[in-house]
Amino acid sequence: MVNLTACKNKEQADLLVTNATIYTVDDSFSTAEALAVKDGKILATGSTKELEKRFDAKNKIDATGKFIYPGLIDAHAHFWNYGFSLQQVNLVGTSSWDAVIEKTKQFAATHPDGWILGRGWDQNDWAVQAFPTNEKLDELFPDRPVFLKRIDGHAAIVNTAALALANIKAGDKIAGGVIESMEGNLTGLLVDNAIDLVSQKIPPTDTTHIKKALLAAQKNCFAAGLTTIDDCGLPYSAIEFIKKLQDEGILKMRLYILLSDTKKDFDYAAKHGKIKTDYLHVQGFKLYADGALGSRGACLLQPYNDKPESVGFLLSTLAHYDSVANWLYNKGWQMCTHAIGDSANRTMLNIYARYLKGKNDRRWRIEHAQVLDRHDFHLFGDNSIIPSVQPTHATSDMYWTTERLGKIREAGAYANQQLLQENGWIPLGTDFPIEDISPIKTFYAAVFRKDAKGWPENGFHIENALTREEAIRGMTIWAAKANFEEHEKGSLEAGKFADFVILDTDLMTASPTKILATKVLSTYLGGEKVFELQ
Repeated sequence: MVNLTACKNKEQADLLVTNATIYTVDDSFSTAEALAVKDGKILATGSTKELEKRFDAKNKIDATGKFIYPGLIDAHAHFWNYGFSLQQVNLVGTSSWDAVIEKTKQFAATHPDGWILGRGWDQNDWAVQAFPTNEKLDELFPDRPVFLKRIDGHAAIVNTAALALANIKAGDKIAGGVIESMEGNLTGLLVDNAIDLVSQKIPPTDTTHIKKALLAAQKNCFAAGLTTIDDCGLPYSAIEFIKKLQDEGILKMRLYILLSDTKKDFDYAAKHGKIKTDYLHVQGFKLYADGALGSRGACLLQPYNDKPESVGFLLSTLAHYDSVANWLYNKGWQMCTHAIGDSANRTMLNIYARYLKGKNDRRWRIEHAQVLDRHDFHLFGDNSIIPSVQPTHATSDMYWTTERLGKIREAGAYANQQLLQENGWIPLGTDFPIEDISPIKTFYAAVFRKDAKGWPENGFHIENALTREEAIRGMTIWAAKANFEEHEKGSLEAGKFADFVILDTDLMTASPTKILATKVLSTYLGGEKVFELQ
């Protein structure tokens, strides 16, 4: 006989998950077997026996043999741009300039109108590691503009038709960028600020296309187990479009968005203030101190090992960075600055320190913090500056960093464990679409410091690997903390959003090979299933 009284005395939940291994990522990194959800939030975690006795639920999941983690958070990515990249020529993994040309030809054949846009080439992956020139593009597309960005977004190759639209001529100069010429002729290569001269000529995208791009990005992110994305640097117009889709219930991805370093965006922030909903959070700005190491635009203290005539460059003036820091500090906004080279990092750390003046809870961030002089690490801890790092950058760049930096400087590059020690926590991201969106690859790179083939055998500067627990925290609670959101997400605790991911693999115990083969079985946002592996 069913005990009806016992059923009536149970608390009602919307969802009850049982028989799992649940990593709550609370302060003690405790595990549980079950969790209960109501109205989009965690009611409780505990043993299966305890929660089945306490709760009745409309929906129940028996997760025997499965592993649950808080919804994964990417602390540095480009969600908006990723959506558009899915509708452009995908040049990631191309092994030569000829392969880039072939992919571009194939794309043009099926997309016969308008600009040809693409992204993802990396000359460091080619047998001949020189930057390309645009003769073949001109031959194939004499009248149709072509704009192909390097994988890091800090260089582009464009054809003569695109250069003409931007009125760029051989010998032209631009601060914080390079317009390359050889023997008095433009090569089509643009670096950093020079890219904008052409990109601003690309016609605006219609709203139907934008919506399609964002929904495609969301679908892929949910499939990867991501439930919050930090989109690092968007104009206010993009934020307003995103908010409209979120308000309509069309776009469900939780987004922490940094405004761009433009007068229009500062004016918008001054007028409208910070934005905070369950799905959208805007309270910071993204600046660029320098370019990328791969395109030799990173600003170094000493010349490049493989280009001794260059130290790279800053993308703006010291006066500009200081004035922005002053405005953000006085208005109570977060400052997040892309800094790759040791000179760029030192410059920004010192400007930050001028305003932060020691320990604080402003959570100003250095994005990438990629190459640091050994004398500058302490500036992070001294002033509570947060290094926001992307572990897969180390395993993508490790093949050529010695060539760029030499052995001595390389020791201070991608130093994630040393950076972690400064404040005791570190947020992790991918920088997609520059890297793959998979947070599993983030975890693998952070812990093992190897590529997918297991190279190098002992890991790339393995002394700077993170422990498994540190990596999980970096992708969950520490990433949430970098966004001032640690009290609402990042761990599976009562009162927080029921954002979680179910995996087929125990990341805390599995072998490196098994971890790389991990499958995301399903993703839940606010207790609602937003992805299930078919």
